[in-house]
Amino acid sequence: MRHSFALSLLILAAAGATATAQAKFSMSGKCWKPDVQHAVPAGDAPDHVMTVTQGKCMPVKPAEIAGSPSKEATFTEHGEVRGDSGHVWGTYVDTLANGEKVYYRYESTAALKGGTLQTMQNKWQIEGGTAKLKGIKGQGTCSGKAAADGGLDFECQGEYSLPK
Repeated sequence: MRHSFALSLLILAAAGATATAQAKFSMSGKCWKPDVQHAVPAGDAPDHVMTVTQGKCMPVKPAEIAGSPSKEATFTEHGEVRGDSGHVWGTYVDTLANGEKVYYRYESTAALKGGTLQTMQNKWQIEGGTAKLKGIKGQGTCSGKAAADGGLDFECQGEYSLPK
């Protein structure tokens, strides 16, 4: 009796480990010049600005989440610029080909030159999703370079786990 109980616990533990296994992924994409972009001087120094930005992104090499590739995304962020460096916090909403959405929260640092973005680095976390992806969690990083058209080309990698 004790052995079958221990075996049952082992089977349940293995099933739980499978349900919460981390899936790794990478992607690359392009964010266009923001649709909404506001900058307000902080007032304490000429090169200190607070920002609010919103725009759209499209995968070049889509991420695949639970079998469905990324189709399009939007980002909304607020930030602070001091001279040639910036720091932003935002939300990235990834719409998959099957219509489900994944919600990311990120924090980025950026290098600027003359007020124009040059490069960025960020860390992100998946905060949730819709339908079958409710309860999804994950984390990763991205890096990006300014594009000639005022947008951003980026590459990301990370991992996620689906809800039990």
